[in-house]
Amino acid sequence: MYKTIDFDFDLPEELIASSPVFPRDSAQMLVGNKGEQFLDMAVNNLTDFLEANDVIVFNDTKVIKAKLTGFRERDKIGAKIGINLHANNGDTWQVFAKPAKRLKINDKIIFADDFLAVVLAKNEDGTIDLKFNTNQEQFFEKLEQYGQMPLPPYIKRPLVNKNDEQNYQTIFAKTPGAVAAPTAGLHFTNELLKKLTDKGIKTAFVTLNVGAGTFLPVKSEYIKDHLMHSEFFSISKENCEIINNAKKSGKKIIAVGTTSLRVLESISDKNGELSPQNSATKIFIYPPYKFKIVNILLTNFHLPKSTLFMLVSAFIGKDRAYNLYKYAINKKYRFYSYGDCCLLYNQQS
Repeated sequence: MYKTIDFDFDLPEELIASSPVFPRDSAQMLVGNKGEQFLDMAVNNLTDFLEANDVIVFNDTKVIKAKLTGFRERDKIGAKIGINLHANNGDTWQVFAKPAKRLKINDKIIFADDFLAVVLAKNEDGTIDLKFNTNQEQFFEKLEQYGQMPLPPYIKRPLVNKNDEQNYQTIFAKTPGAVAAPTAGLHFTNELLKKLTDKGIKTAFVTLNVGAGTFLPVKSEYIKDHLMHSEFFSISKENCEIINNAKKSGKKIIAVGTTSLRVLESISDKNGELSPQNSATKIFIYPPYKFKIVNILLTNFHLPKSTLFMLVSAFIGKDRAYNLYKYAINKKYRFYSYGDCCLLYNQQS
């Protein structure tokens, strides 16, 4: 029975990337194939490891400006309240607030003269339920006007800048709703997508609205006791058919990012077949886990003791995951959202 501490490792702070490389597909890509050796490559070499009619699956969610700063109405000008949107529940939003302890039920938080929210509930998991004074369409307009891109907490920069509005968004982002980027997708350029198409590699899309819970630490002693956050996802009939047909033909399914993988594993039946869905997933993948559909995973390097490193450990084996990360650290690979990535082969395939 694994403990959270079993997935810890030491990471030098200087390896945490605070900005991306350009062009995006020039980032380093550590290939951890089934052999003993790791390969130092770049993302633009990805096509060398795929074959015609393989399917690469992207998450087309779009990051919204989910970071807001306001103050309580009863404080007039008082101390600022920082809000990070987490998950949408119909006409309310679940958020993280700082400092949360200052907020009480029915408090009004003023973000602008025409944009405010009322505190409906303070939840046991530390989140707060807010109701905004807008409909959904107006809400996203107000976010564009008053919000900031929600960079991860481990990017230590004083301010989000205008470049982040482009850098922290994939080039195929389409469906608004994420409050964190599906970061493996950030490495793709139009030129790389064309290389994939020219080689006959097919593409498919899922949507998973990444929540701020992706950054929450695992606090339980045993990982089985960790309560995974819920995230909305959807996948169409057309995209299911692309993936199902490739799988039946013996072709490889490549998930770009843990978000894409979690959608596929959430909806795959025991035979590895997908059906269209609009739902939410709390799937928590850790060793041992039998993968039903994904053969290859392209993903960034993740936090120690995180659910994402646990997923990687399930995908390639715990010992190999540690060896891979040790190699990456020794070779000065860049970590986290704006960092480099690795191309991993499922140990069970």
